[in-house]
Amino acid sequence: MLRRKVRCFGLVLKRRLRWPIRSAGLNFALAYGLVFVISAGAFLSFIWWNTTGQLDSQVEIAVQVDAADLSHRWAQGGPTALSLAIQDRLDQNVDDDELYLLVGPDGRKYAGNLPGWPVVITRLDTFYELAIKRDGFRTNAKMHAYPLTQGFRMIVGRDVRGRQLVRHVLTDTLIWAWIMVTLLAAGGALAIRRIFRQVVRSIARTTAAVAQGDLSQRIPLTGNETDLVGQTVNTMLERINRLMDGVKQVSNAIAHDLRTPIARARARLEDANRTATSAEELHAAIDRAVMDLDRVTSIFEALLRIAQLEAGARRAAFTVLDIRPLLEGLSELYEASVEDAGLHLDFRAGAVQPVNGDPHLLQQAVANLLDNAIKFAPPGTTITLSVDMQGERLAITVADQGPGMSEDDLSRASERFFRAETARNTPGAGLGLSLVQAVMSLHGGALELRAGELQTGQPGLSATLLLPVVPAVSRKG
Repeated sequence: MLRRKVRCFGLVLKRRLRWPIRSAGLNFALAYGLVFVISAGAFLSFIWWNTTGQLDSQVEIAVQVDAADLSHRWAQGGPTALSLAIQDRLDQNVDDDELYLLVGPDGRKYAGNLPGWPVVITRLDTFYELAIKRDGFRTNAKMHAYPLTQGFRMIVGRDVRGRQLVRHVLTDTLIWAWIMVTLLAAGGALAIRRIFRQVVRSIARTTAAVAQGDLSQRIPLTGNETDLVGQTVNTMLERINRLMDGVKQVSNAIAHDLRTPIARARARLEDANRTATSAEELHAAIDRAVMDLDRVTSIFEALLRIAQLEAGARRAAFTVLDIRPLLEGLSELYEASVEDAGLHLDFRAGAVQPVNGDPHLLQQAVANLLDNAIKFAPPGTTITLSVDMQGERLAITVADQGPGMSEDDLSRASERFFRAETARNTPGAGLGLSLVQAVMSLHGGALELRAGELQTGQPGLSATLLLPVVPAVSRKG
């Protein structure tokens, strides 16, 4: 019961002590102003402490030097010499700030301008700061007592009234400076709050427009530090816009490319249902419809693989591997397909470094390039598969002597469902290079497509996969 009451009391106290201000901009401005004021106060306090400390130190050093010289005079001539030295100093003291007193064993005054020995001065190893009366007015003095031989004692001091005036002036100056700094901090806090509110309002307006479906809105940049937030949000919005455009393009392409095989399968089944006179004809129509539907399934599977790769969900199988044996095996695997198409496969491999990647995905990417080359290369030509170093990256190149692509087609070749004019009459869904591009993005690499005149006079196409190699330090580890 007691524990429950304590818990309830703690919750009530927490609610009452909760910070009342809910505005993020005002809280930020208050924090800025508070830090600025505290920092200025600490800085000005250090100036005051250091300056007053220096004044005190100078007074003490002057007293100690003066006392050492007077002690030397005492050692040379005793009370008479010391009295003359004290009187001589008092006569030459233009500022009238020097204080001296020489008393004998019986307490009688021998020399000096102090009326008598202050009762508070009982120790001979420390400085005293006291209020004394001189010439009819009270002032502050800093004094030190020194023992002499034969029972004599001496006081050497300084009137610190001037130092007190300097301290008061310095204190007043620093207080007013701190007040001015506080006002400046308040003005700066208000300015920061205004900038903060402008940034928040700009982001709110832009995101509200985006929420309403207007993806063309961007946060205006003002040329100051807040542009970093604006640039980040604008970059995010541009990527969202590109993704939305990609979704629209993919949706349109899916609707266009899948409508034909689905409509063909439906027409064949309907035709077989009306006209088939035997089980063989009906089975043949069903088989052809299944083939059309299998093509639809393969398109969806390719789209799923691309989505997984772009999401980075296939990194579990990454390992450090030597790409040359993988390409040699792929070259042997495709020799039969290349020969059946009346082509020749030329495999070239230079000295390469290991890469970090998924061997299955890299093999699939190169296989897609080889399939495209076999599909478009004219009979009697050569397909070249090569691997070598290109600067700090490993380059895998598949080159053919087919019809190639125009510059416009090369810039769009990796888009989903894109097919160049020269490929309109060939089988395929336009997803092969999109899959290759996704594999390269997952591996931190790049896909480069180049068209150029080859020896046969055909434009040809060269597709290069550029992969980062494993650093030598990592390989040693």
